[in-house]
Amino acid sequence: MARPCTLLPFCGLFFFFFFLPCLSCPEHQKQALLQFKSSILAITSSLNSSNSLFQSWNSNSSCCRWDRVECSGTPNSTSRTVIGLYLIRLFTDLSPQPPVPSTILAPIFHIRSLERLGIGDSNMQGEIPAVGFANLSNLVDLDMPDNNFSGSIPSQLFHLPLLHSLNLDYNSLSGKVPEEIGNLSRLHALYLSGNNFSGSIPPQLFHLPLLQYLILDYNSLSGEVPEEIGNLSRLQRLSLSGNRFSDGMLLSVLSLKGLEFLDLSDNDLSMEIPTEIGNLTNISTLALSNNRLTGGIPSSMQKLSKLEKLFLQNNLLTGEIPSWLFDFKGLMSLHLGGNRLIWNNSVKIAPNPSLGLLSLKSCGLVGEIPKWISTQTNLYFLDLSKNNLQGAFPQWFLEMRLEYLFLSSNEFTGSLPPGLFSRLELTVLALSRNNFSGELPRSIKDDATFLSILALSENNFSGPIPQSLIKGPYLKLLDLSRNRFSGPFPVFYPEVELAYIDFSSNDFSGEVPTTFPKKTIYLALGGNKFSGGLPLNLTNLSKLERLELQDNNLTGELPNFLSQISTLQVLNLRNNSFQGLIPESIFNLSNLRILDVSSNNLTGEIPKESRNLVGIVRAQNSPSSILPTIDVGNSYNWSREQVTIGLEIEDLIVNWKNSKQGISSNNLNMYTLLDLSDNQLSGQIPASLGALKALKLLNISRNKLSGKIPTSFGDLENIESLDLSHNKLSGSIPQTLTKLQQLAILDVSNNQLTGRIPDGGQMGTMVLDPNYYANNSGLCGMQIQVSCDSCPENEPPPPTKPQEHDFKEPWFLWEGVWIGYPVGLLLAIGIIFLTGYFTSPPPSNGRRHRPHRPIRRWN
Repeated sequence: MARPCTLLPFCGLFFFFFFLPCLSCPEHQKQALLQFKSSILAITSSLNSSNSLFQSWNSNSSCCRWDRVECSGTPNSTSRTVIGLYLIRLFTDLSPQPPVPSTILAPIFHIRSLERLGIGDSNMQGEIPAVGFANLSNLVDLDMPDNNFSGSIPSQLFHLPLLHSLNLDYNSLSGKVPEEIGNLSRLHALYLSGNNFSGSIPPQLFHLPLLQYLILDYNSLSGEVPEEIGNLSRLQRLSLSGNRFSDGMLLSVLSLKGLEFLDLSDNDLSMEIPTEIGNLTNISTLALSNNRLTGGIPSSMQKLSKLEKLFLQNNLLTGEIPSWLFDFKGLMSLHLGGNRLIWNNSVKIAPNPSLGLLSLKSCGLVGEIPKWISTQTNLYFLDLSKNNLQGAFPQWFLEMRLEYLFLSSNEFTGSLPPGLFSRLELTVLALSRNNFSGELPRSIKDDATFLSILALSENNFSGPIPQSLIKGPYLKLLDLSRNRFSGPFPVFYPEVELAYIDFSSNDFSGEVPTTFPKKTIYLALGGNKFSGGLPLNLTNLSKLERLELQDNNLTGELPNFLSQISTLQVLNLRNNSFQGLIPESIFNLSNLRILDVSSNNLTGEIPKESRNLVGIVRAQNSPSSILPTIDVGNSYNWSREQVTIGLEIEDLIVNWKNSKQGISSNNLNMYTLLDLSDNQLSGQIPASLGALKALKLLNISRNKLSGKIPTSFGDLENIESLDLSHNKLSGSIPQTLTKLQQLAILDVSNNQLTGRIPDGGQMGTMVLDPNYYANNSGLCGMQIQVSCDSCPENEPPPPTKPQEHDFKEPWFLWEGVWIGYPVGLLLAIGIIFLTGYFTSPPPSNGRRHRPHRPIRRWN
């Protein structure tokens, strides 16, 4: 499982610096960073791969403008130095990542002004360079998680006087936790999770006066806990899970009465839960899961009046689940699975207050749903997903007042009960990834349901979609993708709230439906069997931002009326049978950022009025009104005031170097793409395309284009991939392309080009793949190892000079988002105001964050 980035507070910083002009950073710092980049590219080259993460790192611009670099002061400051480097996942396109020797960090140690250094998830090998880190006396935050550093922690790290946070999570460090750690008098947070530390915790650690967060989980620590642990009067969060601590640890921490968060899960605790647990009167989260605790749940826990989260799953606890667990006024979540506890059906639960949330997700439940759950009359949230539950949908669910029901990723079969969608209380129903079948129930009372989200994807539902289902006045998201629905397409009422509709990958046929809600933002109908042309009624969708009709059997011409959908940001009509001209009116869509009409039968010339594509002409990073997104796997992330629900949906699929790749919808507002490839377009490439300065990818390959490559392409200052292959282009490659600081891939193969391939500027540092120039008999240059000396008509290119003027930096690293099919994209939607659950502890196999970041959540 991918662990969360420990540099989230700074992620916004380096995006912020992309857009601002700045004065030059010190030359020696720039050269140090360029030397580091050269070492990275050498590793990439040896693996016959490419790496565009450092494409902005070049000698023609200030290193203060490079991505992953933070400088001091403001862009108008008279002097700026590098204070932050965020070198996370250096080889995003390689899996597994190649080993990287720790000696590669040597140039960075010359940047003595560094205050924040992040080197995460890059498979660094070897010992942590001791002498090098001794030079970085200004370090405040040092983050080097998710690597393979070995050996011990060098003593030099414990002599950094300003160090506030030290994160060495998930490496291969070994030995004892050094006693010198007591020298870090300013340390607030220590993260050493996921290493091979052994032995006991040094007493010196418990003398750090400012320590608030101590995270040492998933090592091989053991032994007795020193008496000095009582000195940590400021300690708020203590996590020692995943070690070998025995019962003595549990007894020792009971003296830390200021603890708010205690995680001793995944240890060797084998005793009964001591009655002294009731002394932790400030505790709000208590996690003792995955041990061998025995006995019952002690009655002294009744004194934990601030308890909000209780995690006791996967122990050897016995006895009845005490009814007083439901009496805590603040208790919001209760996790008890994987024990030998039993529920006494004769026990009456006090209704005020009572448990509102019960999650037994991934608890290995097999067979039918436990009957005792039906006694929880006040339960409004029930998550039993990712188990092996079987059988039909329980009829007794219809008698409960459940608002949120998650049964996804189980083995339920059969059809859904007729009265399910008529429940007044039901707000969210997620049944995806099961074996439900049959038709959906049609007995839905008009305007009676409060259903807001319905996710039924990846089942075996068939037949028509009930007309009554889509009439719900509160329905906002309807995901019926990847089933076998067919028959008459439902007629949507224009005035309903439905904004997200995904009917992709089903068996619908006929003409494209003509009626959808006026508030539709996202409409995905790809992967069906629709035929005919596009309906004029689409112009009624005044808020439509994303329209996907790819992989159907659509025909006819692209209509001019598409230009009337002024809010459109994504238009995907790939792999259909459209013919005729590309209407110039489409280029009047000022908000359009992604246009994919590839793999059709379009003819004629490329429209010349591209300057009207304002969304691609000017770099924009405005937030999209498409529903907000998070990346939490298949889990549900609850905050104190809002529930957000992760749903799996299809990514936006585009062509990237002749293969289909997925784009994450959560960052879709940052993408700019124009794909006209694999058609029958002819004529010359319009010079006006050079005005699309925010364009990231331009693909006009596999057409019948002729003439020269426009010199205006040198103005595509943000272009990262330019594919002009398989056309009839002639003349030379313009020297102006050397200005393209972001260009990573240029493919001009299979044309009729001649002359010298430019090798100045970015053209001399980008990906050198001879195949990108193949089948152009008149080309020469070092890129294809063909000498130009015998060609007198080829004049040498003018010398390139260091450019001090500003270029706009990329909003994001393209290689970091085009990674295969990131199947299982998560679209998150805020639904309702709740209380609690935001401070729940993180999963036992996750990563810890810095103290000023939200603690990772338990699922």
